[in-house]
Amino acid sequence: MKVTIDVDCTPEEARRFMGLPDISPVHEAYVEKMTKAVNDGMTPEHLATMMKNWGPMSEAGMSMWQVMMDQMSGKK
Repeated sequence: MKVTIDVDCTPEEARRFMGLPDISPVHEAYVEKMTKAVNDGMTPEHLATMMKNWGPMSEAGMSMWQVMMDQMSGKK
């Protein structure tokens, strides 16, 4: 037997229903800092470094992706 339930709700309603915190102020602050950095004339190298430091996976996650991409492309 298979039962399917369709739920029609907004992302905000789903977040509240699941009991997840509202992190929109954190997201807004992050976007504001990124926008300021780009508008102040940031170079691509600075942007990459900032993304590594601010990203949820930081340097360890970036290393994991680099190793995976190297393996997929045949680099050793």
